[in-house]
Amino acid sequence: MRLHILGICGTFMGGVAALARELGETVEGSDANVYPPMSTQLEALGIGLMQGYKAEYLQPAPDLVVVGNAMVRGNPAVEYMLDQRLNYTSGPQWLGERLLVQREVLAVAGTHGKTTTTSLLAHLLESAGLAPGFLIGGVPGNFGISARLGQGRHFVIEADEYDSAFFDKRSKFVHYRPRIAILNNLEYDHADIFPDVAAIQRQFHHLVRTVPGNGRLIVNAHDAYLAEVLAMGCWTPVESFGIGRGDWQAQLLAADGSAFSVHYQGTPIGDVHWPLLGDHNVMNALAALAAAAAAGADPRALLPAFASFESVKRRMELVGEVHGVRVYDDFAHHPTAIATTLAGLRAKVGKSRILVALEPRSNSMRLGAHAEALAPSLADADGVVFLHRPELPWDAKRVTDALHGRASTVPTVDALLAALSQQAQAGDHVIFMSNGGFENAPRRFVAALGEAR
Repeated sequence: MRLHILGICGTFMGGVAALARELGETVEGSDANVYPPMSTQLEALGIGLMQGYKAEYLQPAPDLVVVGNAMVRGNPAVEYMLDQRLNYTSGPQWLGERLLVQREVLAVAGTHGKTTTTSLLAHLLESAGLAPGFLIGGVPGNFGISARLGQGRHFVIEADEYDSAFFDKRSKFVHYRPRIAILNNLEYDHADIFPDVAAIQRQFHHLVRTVPGNGRLIVNAHDAYLAEVLAMGCWTPVESFGIGRGDWQAQLLAADGSAFSVHYQGTPIGDVHWPLLGDHNVMNALAALAAAAAAGADPRALLPAFASFESVKRRMELVGEVHGVRVYDDFAHHPTAIATTLAGLRAKVGKSRILVALEPRSNSMRLGAHAEALAPSLADADGVVFLHRPELPWDAKRVTDALHGRASTVPTVDALLAALSQQAQAGDHVIFMSNGGFENAPRRFVAALGEAR
C-alpha cells in the first residue's frame, strides 16, 4: 500500500511514517518545513519527502492519505484530497486500526510528563526483556529513535489529548484502546481547542471508557481533576501513585528527587537512584513502574534500570558548560512544568543563581491563558529574560512586574542572548524554556559564551 502523509515532519507523524515503513508500506509525505533531524531520519528509512503542500504530490492518487492534525481547510493538498474524494484517515486512526489493534497497548496520558514517562516505561519494559514497540513524542536517549514496532506484544504510546485531525476533533488517545493507561495529571491547557478544564476532563473520560475491565488504570493520587474524571464512571481496576500517597508510594531520600524509596501497598519494593531531578519526575517514575508491573514485569527487578535511564532530548538537557556557566535546553511550556522543573534544579544547586530564558511558544501561552500563573511559576529563578515578540497579543509586563525587578522583556532572540550574556557569570545555571525551536538559542548562547571570554 502506498501512503502519503500530510505533515510528515512533525514528531508524531514522523513516528507514524517510520512505523508504516517498518510494516512494509511504501511511504512518502509532504510538509511545510522539511528539515533535519526528522527529514534525515525519514530519508534514511527510504521515505520520499516533498517540500510544501502541492496538489500534484497526490498525483497519481496514493492508496491512502494520512492527515496530520496541523492540516486545515484551505490547504491546497487538503482541498485536492477532498475534491478528488481520495481515501484518507487521521494519524491516530491509522495507528489504532493498522497496528495497535494487534498489540497490548500501554498508553501514557496527562498534561505534563507524557514524553518522559513514555520513554521511561519503554526503557523499563526493554530492561525486562519484553522488547516493546513504542511511539514517543521525542527522542528517548536509550533508544535514539522516536518509534519502532518492537519484537514483543507490548506497545507503549504517548497518548495526547490534542485533537486528531480537522475532520475528527476527538482527542488522539481515543483511537488507541489501551489495556493499561496512565493518567499522569490533568490541568488546563490547549486553550486553542478546549474552552475549560471540564472539556478536557470529558476527553479523558472518553479514554477511561475504552480501557477494558481486565486492564488497569494507573492514576495520580494527588490530582483532584482526575478523581472527578473517575467519578464520571470507571469500569477498570485502579492503582494510584503518589509521594507519600496511593498504592504506589515514593519517599524522597534526596530533596532534589534524585533518590527515593518505593513502596507498594505498604510493602517496601526498594530504592531508586537516578539522574533525573524534581518531584514531577519522581511521579513519572512511579507511574512507569506501576504500568510495567501491570504488564507483568517484576518491579523489584526493574529498579536498577532507573540508573541507566537517559532522558529525552530537551528535558533539562545540558547543552554545554562554558567558564563555569551551565546551559540547559528544556521543553517546559506550562506554569506547572516550569515551577516543578525549577524547584528540582533549586534543590540540587542550592544558592547558585538560576537564570531563565522563556519563550511563550505554545498556543495556550501565546493566547495568554497561563499569564496569571507565569510569575509564581518562576519563583525559583534569580533572573528571567522573557521573549516578547511583537506579535504576542498580550502584554508580558504584568508577568515581569510581578517578579519585582528580577525579569525583563526583549523583542528578539538576539536581544535575549545579549541580555543573558551580560548577566551570566561563573556558577550560574541558565535554562532556555520553550516548546519550539527557540531559533537554536541555547546552543547559540553556549557559542557566544565561548567567544566572549
